Amino acid sequence: MLQQLFFLTIVRPLVLIVLGLNVRHRDLIPVKGPAIIVSNHNSHLDTLVLMTLLPRRLLRALRPVAAKDYFLRDRLLAWFALTIMHIIPLERQAVERGQDPLASCSEALRNGELLILFPEGSRGNPEQMGTFKTGIAHLAKRHPDVPITPVFLHGLGKALPKGEALLVPFFCDVFVGEPVRWTGDRQSFMTTLETALNTLAAEGSFPAWD
Repeated sequence: MLQQLFFLTIVRPLVLIVLGLNVRHRDLIPVKGPAIIVSNHNSHLDTLVLMTLLPRRLLRALRPVAAKDYFLRDRLLAWFALTIMHIIPLERQAVERGQDPLASCSEALRNGELLILFPEGSRGNPEQMGTFKTGIAHLAKRHPDVPITPVFLHGLGKALPKGEALLVPFFCDVFVGEPVRWTGDRQSFMTTLETALNTLAAEGSFPAWD
């Protein structure tokens, strides 16, 4: 109930009215799980925008993945992340302790949920795509039949860039690509995924920003 209320009264008006979205290839957005959505990452708004793209009936099944050490450092932020956003906390140091960092992600996919992942890991500089980490490849290998939909976001790095707290209304373009699946090889999979995101980025033909 709290999640539905938050998205209905705050997130959707913010994203659809204050920012505005130009969504291309909306028909490629997954409408059921299990599925994975991957995107470039420039702003705290990225997750909210991606969550508004899917039908509201799927809100409970949407599971953004985020680093545990970032949002659990504050009690209120932790409550919001876990209760309202339904985030899956990713333990960065789990491997060093002999734990499986992707266990919760795998469980969510087995339960038919939809994951939101940012292969770059942390937010980068506005409108600059960083190097992809290979966690997504390990997850894809475990679930080779799960479709992975690439989405490129443009504009949010200026609306609310890293290190800023003041929202500046800035129109956002969203490009949704054809889903990709595990290729059988980590190197070729990562190349396929990065190519898909870069192709979507080039589709907008946006000039470089200062």
